[in-house]
Amino acid sequence: MPDRPVRLDSLRLRLSALFALTAIAVLAFVYVAVVPGLKARLVDDKLEDLTQIARRYSPQLQDSVGSSVPAPKINKLVSQIADATSARVTVLLVVSGTQLQLTPQYDSFSEVQIRELDFAPAVLAAQTRRTETGTESTSTGQIGEVAIPLTFDAPRGGRAVGNVVVFSTPLRDATRAVSVVRGRLLAAAGFALALAMLVGVLVAQVLTRRVALLETVARSVAAGDFQTSFPVDREDELGRLAATLEDMRGQLSELDGARKRFIATASHELRTPIFSLGGFLELIQDEDLDDDTRDRFLTQVRGQVDRLGKLATDLLDLSKLEAGSLELRPEMTDLTLVAKAVASEFEPRLHTHDSTLELRLPPGHLRTVCDPERVAQVMRILIDNALTHTPSGTDMVVSASRQGPWVRLGVGDFGPGIHRTMLPNIFEPFITSDDAQGSGLGLAIAHELAERMDGDLVVESRPGQTTFTLELPA
Repeated sequence: MPDRPVRLDSLRLRLSALFALTAIAVLAFVYVAVVPGLKARLVDDKLEDLTQIARRYSPQLQDSVGSSVPAPKINKLVSQIADATSARVTVLLVVSGTQLQLTPQYDSFSEVQIRELDFAPAVLAAQTRRTETGTESTSTGQIGEVAIPLTFDAPRGGRAVGNVVVFSTPLRDATRAVSVVRGRLLAAAGFALALAMLVGVLVAQVLTRRVALLETVARSVAAGDFQTSFPVDREDELGRLAATLEDMRGQLSELDGARKRFIATASHELRTPIFSLGGFLELIQDEDLDDDTRDRFLTQVRGQVDRLGKLATDLLDLSKLEAGSLELRPEMTDLTLVAKAVASEFEPRLHTHDSTLELRLPPGHLRTVCDPERVAQVMRILIDNALTHTPSGTDMVVSASRQGPWVRLGVGDFGPGIHRTMLPNIFEPFITSDDAQGSGLGLAIAHELAERMDGDLVVESRPGQTTFTLELPA
C-alpha cells in the first residue's frame, strides 16, 4: 500500500513533532537545571577553598601589618604567602572619614596601582568585621575574592579595622569546566534530538500505517464488504482496537446475514398467503361456482387474511422489541392468576383440538414484579405454539413454581417433540417445522420478551414431551 502524502494535520507529523518537542523540552530543562547551577557550585567550591587558605595565612599578616615591621619585609611576606597559596594577595589600608575608603598598600603582583578591581568584598569586610567573599569581572575573566579584616587596638579601647587582606584568584578553571560541560551537553542534545526525531518518524510511520490499514478495512466494512478482516497482530492499544473492530465486523456480518434472511423469509411468508388470496378470489369470481364451494373458498380466504393479520402483528412486535421501543409496565403480579386467565382463553381451541390442559399451580399465591400483559403474551404464544405443532388429541400442562431466586412458568405438551437439529435455532425468526401453519415469529417474540424482562425462555424436548419454561427473577 503506497504511503499517502504527509498532511500538516496528519498523525505521523504530529507524533514526530511531539517526539521532537519532548526531546527539546527535556534537554532545555536539563541545560537550565545543570549549567547555571554547575557554574555557581564550582565558584562556591573555589571560594570555599580560597577562604580556608586565607584564614590559614591571614594571622601572619595580622602580626606584621600595622606594627613596626618594615615595609620591605611585609612585601616579602605577602609574596611568600602568594607563592604558597597560588593566589594574589593584596593588603588594603582602611581610611576612615565621611566615607570609608580602601587604598592598596601591599600587593603580591608588585602593583600597588590596581585599576580593574574594586574589592567590593573588602569594603563589606571592613564594615562587618567578618570574612566576606565575592567575585569581580575583569578584562581577563572573572576573579574570586576572599576579604579578611585585620584589626588593631583602638586608643579608646576595643578593636578597630585598620587593614583588609584580600586573597584573589582567577575563576578560569570553573568557567572552562562549565564551557566543557555546556559544549558536551549541547552536542549530546543535538544527537539526542536527531535520534528522537528519527525514532519519532519511525514510530509514527509504523503507527500511521496500522491506523491507515484499520481505516481501509473500516471503509470496506462500511461499504458492505464483511469478508475483509481487521488485522489483530499485537496486544497493544491498536491491537485491542482492531480486536474490538473485528468483533464489531463479525456482529455486523451476522446482522447483515440475519437481515437478508429475514427479508427473504418475510417476503416468502407474505407472498404465499397473498398468492393464495389471489387464486381464491379468481375462483370465487366464477359464476358457475356452487354456494357450498364458494363458502368453502371464502372460509379459506378468511383464514389467509387472519394469517396475514397475525404475521403483520408479529412483525410489528418483533421490530419494536429489536428497536427497544416496546414499553414494559412492571408491577406486583400473581402468576397463578395470569396462568389461569390465559388457560381459560384457550378452552374453545382445546375443545376443537380435542385436547385437555392441566394446571399444576402451587397453593396460594406466586407473586413477583413483572409486566403481567407481557407475561400473558408469552403464555399465549407458548400455548398457541403447542396447539399448532402437535396432532389432535395431544394433552398439555401449564405449571408454575418458585426455585431459589427464580419463578418459573412452564407450558408442556406430550406431542412428538422437536427435532434435535432444530433446537439450537428454535428461537430465531421464521424457524418452524415443514408442516406448521404459524408464522415462525411467536417463539422469537416470546424469547425477546423474556430477555427484556431480565429473564429467559428455555426449551427441553424429547419424543413424547416438550416443555417451554419462562424464567423470571423472583
